[in-house]
Amino acid sequence: MTQTRVAAAHTSTEWFVPLGRAILLAVPAIAITFSEDHGPRFGLIVFGIWALVSGLVVGALSLRLLGDRLSRRLFATNGVISAAAGLVALGLVGALGPDDGLGTFLFIVTVWAACTGVLEFYAGWRTRTTQAASRDWRMAGGLTVILALVLMILPPHAVVSVGLLGAYFAILAVFLGIAAFSLKWDSAAVARADDAPASATPTTPAPTTSPESDAS
Repeated sequence: MTQTRVAAAHTSTEWFVPLGRAILLAVPAIAITFSEDHGPRFGLIVFGIWALVSGLVVGALSLRLLGDRLSRRLFATNGVISAAAGLVALGLVGALGPDDGLGTFLFIVTVWAACTGVLEFYAGWRTRTTQAASRDWRMAGGLTVILALVLMILPPHAVVSVGLLGAYFAILAVFLGIAAFSLKWDSAAVARADDAPASATPTTPAPTTSPESDAS
């Protein structure tokens, strides 16, 4: 019972992590979708700001709210990688012209996606029998790895590459938003089941004797 309560307590707060990620992902998704500029410099700026902020916020939330120790470390590492990638992207923007930097954009985003995607997928795979959010981590990590593979395979094109990044942001934002509330509702159901009174268990009535049996 104590272990169940501890697990439920951790799960009841873990849903804030995917919710925070979803909110942060929605901002660059909207920015790219409604912008006429899909140049690599614009892509670096959007990715750099998002990666820096997301890395710091999600890394801090993961350290504070995730219950599993290795998962905390893996997501904190992902936060450091994202923040570092954001700093590098923003630092290189000043040296690029309006139409320059496609190779830089593809390199930074691809390396970032490969590293963070593999780490998140591993976190989900390792905790597949112990963490309620493990399936969501595997899905998000797999989607991020797919982004890296697509950017490596497709011919370099600024509009297509930046558009793919925006589509990735949008899809992952929706997925993590749904995952966050599913995790919240599941944790609430577990808490209600754990708090159910033991007296609710039906008891078997004692057998009664009939007059006929007494007469015999």
